[in-house]
Amino acid sequence: MSSHDIPEENLPAEQDTAHRAVTVADEVSPFADPGLPPHEHRIQDIDERAAKRSERTVALLFTVSMLATVGFIAAYVTIPTDKSIFVFPIGHISAMNFALGLTLGVALFAIGAGAVHWARTLMSDMEIVDERHPAEASPEVKAKVIGDFQQGAKESQFGRRKLIRNTMFGALALFPLSGVVLLRDLGPLPGTKLRHTLWSKGKLLVNMNTNEPLRPSDVAVGSLTFAKPEGLEETNEDFQLEIAKAALMIVRLQPENIKDKQELEWSHQGIVAFSKICTHVGCPISLYEQQTHHVLCPCHQSTFDLSDGARVVFGPAGHALPQLRIGVNADGYLEALGDFEEPVGPAFWERG
Repeated sequence: MSSHDIPEENLPAEQDTAHRAVTVADEVSPFADPGLPPHEHRIQDIDERAAKRSERTVALLFTVSMLATVGFIAAYVTIPTDKSIFVFPIGHISAMNFALGLTLGVALFAIGAGAVHWARTLMSDMEIVDERHPAEASPEVKAKVIGDFQQGAKESQFGRRKLIRNTMFGALALFPLSGVVLLRDLGPLPGTKLRHTLWSKGKLLVNMNTNEPLRPSDVAVGSLTFAKPEGLEETNEDFQLEIAKAALMIVRLQPENIKDKQELEWSHQGIVAFSKICTHVGCPISLYEQQTHHVLCPCHQSTFDLSDGARVVFGPAGHALPQLRIGVNADGYLEALGDFEEPVGPAFWERG
């Protein structure tokens, strides 16, 4: 139903004069301004029963929001944290998390939907034209502000009293240093922890998957193996902290394919060990291309050539992957001959 189908006496009394053309085409303005299109009254503006229906709909949505909020509180209080449910097609998930997310989502959606329905059906939809006033101050106000500023500067004797001026600049420059000093108490200083890992001379290379020490025969040509230091277990409290620095990837190359002299000297029968931590932002590297001997970081596609000292051949990484010097002990197991010669992972501001 439109306003054209309603008798004149049933239409709202307000007359809309803002939709008429405000200019006509002439020599100065060749394009006429048609104004806004004629206003179409909504059914709620004409029929009070329709307005009541919209009112009840908005009230229902707000009521649903209230019930969902009560459900959120009830779910938080009553559902055990270790209870899980099966939800297709997600699978098994926490019952509490599912209930909290569902009730909170319904509560927020119902509030938003109720507000939108209220605005679109019951609030006024009349277009109002308001002329924009100048944003700048009047010349009189500008002159007064400039005069007040000049008068204040003259009365302060800022240009004349150089001692006061210079000491004020000194005070303002030194005061922020107090905040810098307070940063010292935000936590312990890192010291040299970023420069060292758990690797040391004699530490065995342990396979991350099997948790067994590695022998040279366990590493096939073209394979990629991940290793950790001997003694580091997932049950350790600091496991995540230490593995983030000590994670190792081991690749076996043909010795004649190794281009870097130091890499060859630090390897064992073509087995090379490099840090698994990307030197860009610290992501774990996991993609290896056997033909080119390149490894790829999946985060930002930094690419390193393991046959040439793990130098960067593509991507945003700033420097090569650190290499771990390895050998074989008397029992035939691969072992580290020391720690990394340089810090692993991304560069940091105090790195030498």
